[in-house]
Amino acid sequence: MSILNAIQEKMESLHLKERALAEYLIKHPRQAVQMTITELAAQSGSSTATISRFCKTFHSQNFPDFKQKLATELVQQTAAPNRYQDIVAGNPLNEIVSAITANHLRSITDTTQVLDLNQLRLAIEALHRATRIDLYGSATSGIVAQDFFHKLIRIGKAAAAFSDPHLQLTSAASLTSEDVAVGISYSGETPETIHALRCAAEQGATTLSITRFGANTLADHASVRLFTSSAEVGMRRGDMASRMATLHVVDILFIGLVSEHFEQYVPRLELSYQTVKSYTSGKEERKNK
Repeated sequence: MSILNAIQEKMESLHLKERALAEYLIKHPRQAVQMTITELAAQSGSSTATISRFCKTFHSQNFPDFKQKLATELVQQTAAPNRYQDIVAGNPLNEIVSAITANHLRSITDTTQVLDLNQLRLAIEALHRATRIDLYGSATSGIVAQDFFHKLIRIGKAAAAFSDPHLQLTSAASLTSEDVAVGISYSGETPETIHALRCAAEQGATTLSITRFGANTLADHASVRLFTSSAEVGMRRGDMASRMATLHVVDILFIGLVSEHFEQYVPRLELSYQTVKSYTSGKEERKNK
């Protein structure tokens, strides 16, 4: 469950009253969604002000919005109670296939649950208006940034993906208010990506973050924030489920962008396809003989 998992992970950094509230929510989530803010404050030993601040920390506009998200998670947990499955020594191949498939499906489902449609719309419009798009990511997130770059150039967007921290900063320093910088980090705490996004913001660029759900530094520095599932646990070899979740968000952004501006981008997609086809099918070589 993304919200409760995010709360659990952030527990140690919370203030005393917030921690008491967090502990109550983790132990009694189903009771909490039935309470008013005053009742929850009394039961958790916190205050209504603490609850309101707490809800905003975990990306909810207010307490009713937080309750709705939590209630939705509880319903989905009942419908699909399976947890993410970690790597186990000596597992039969058929069980490995089933476990990885289940992990990926769960990650995508959980990510869909925490996506904010208003933030998605803002992201799509920012990408559409952008004169230039910088994509920042390290390690696995760098692979996702490359995937997004490949999609964007097919529709004629001036984009570049950077994983080297010096190049990230060098490029970010040249952005303007007409540009967009996208920072991708599952943890939201990758220093190099945070620095690049901060630098881009200082130049006036629109900043977009894609991170796991919950409070994190990269999202704090972004003007538009998108989140993925935060429930992947265990050894996380190769960041498998988190990578699938982030690619899911990238695919949604790309298809949303093309769909919203169909007549502008689809001809460019077709042109890029036909151009590659003509140069790789052998026809061009035969023409020149």
